This record gives sequence, structure tokens and C-alpha cells, in this order.
Amino acid sequence: MRTTLPEIIWTVKEKRRAFPLACSNLTLWTACLENSSGPCYPAIVLEKVKTREALKAAAEKAKTEGKKIVFTNGCFDLLHRGHVQLLREAKNLGDILIVALNSDRSVRQIKGPNRPILPEGERAELIAALEMVNYVTMFDEPDPLNVIRELRPDVLAKGGDWAEDKIVGREFVESYGGRVAVIPFLKGHSTTEIIERMRKH
Repeated sequence: MRTTLPEIIWTVKEKRRAFPLACSNLTLWTACLENSSGPCYPAIVLEKVKTREALKAAAEKAKTEGKKIVFTNGCFDLLHRGHVQLLREAKNLGDILIVALNSDRSVRQIKGPNRPILPEGERAELIAALEMVNYVTMFDEPDPLNVIRELRPDVLAKGGDWAEDKIVGREFVESYGGRVAVIPFLKGHSTTEIIERMRKH
């Protein structure tokens, strides 16, 4: 069964109502992380998953507090070490890291009918579970330009498999004084390569 973004957000709200004090202090927070089946796990991780409207409000609030917003995007299908390195380096460029995920519909448009391997709900939860990620959202379009226009990040980060002049949103971000960062690509670590290795074995 595929989990959608509205279903993820509904789960968080239900958990908060059922366990209003579950994440009220560091001791309980740590205990819940050690037991991911407990009630605190969805509240800690899945509350990072936002609709675009809610994320825009969160980003605007962060900016008023003087925080630097870093944005990156991708399919993140079959999470691997290359993804983790990209996100870790991206977070080092600012204070708030936003990850925009291609929805299942978007992935099929750009990669064909056999992708994604993992549905959007699972991919969103996996990315949100990473400690360097602050927020996750999704988009149905083939590229994230509309999301970038809505959020106006300070830094647009992409992996080194993209040439800087081909990065979607580069001109827009640079037009208001933002910058584009290309993070070195970790060779041998891509979802496509992993799928090919699995097929050969």
C-alpha cells in the first residue's frame, strides 16, 4: 500500500493527539529514537514532511530569524551512501535543509513506468529520518522550479552529476543574490547503478 503525503501528515496529527507529551523532553526523545516502534518516532520524523504551503510559511519564519535556507531535490529512490553524503554536505552550507522529492507521478515522467522502486510515502519518511534534514516536501512537476520560486532558498545545492549551467532554478536563485553549490558526486553510488548490479546477480 502506498502512503501519500496527506496520509503522513494525518498520522503525525493523530500521534500528537494520542501522545501530547511524548516528545516533551530530551530523555523521552532519546528513548523514542531507540525504539522506533514507539509513539514518538512518527512525531519526530514525520512532522518534517510538509505540504508546500506549510513549508513556505516555515521557510519565511526561519528567514526572519536570520537562518540560511538550503534547498536540494531529487527522486531519492533506494537511499544510498551517495545521497547521504550529498545531504550532509548540503546541510553544511546553511542552517535549514529542505529536500524536495519527486512524487511517484513525477518520477514516472522522467524515469519511465518502472520507477520509482519505493513509493513516495516511504521515500519521504526515509529522507525525513536523516538527522541533517529539516523539512521534506514533494512536487508532481518534472522539475522543482515552482517549488524553488515559492521558497526562494539562499543556497541551491545539487550533486556533481549536474553541470552548474544545467541546474534547474540556478538563474532564478542567482537573480536575488542566492548562490548555487555543486557538491562532488560520489562515484559508484547511484540508484541506477544499484539496480543494474541487482539485475546482474
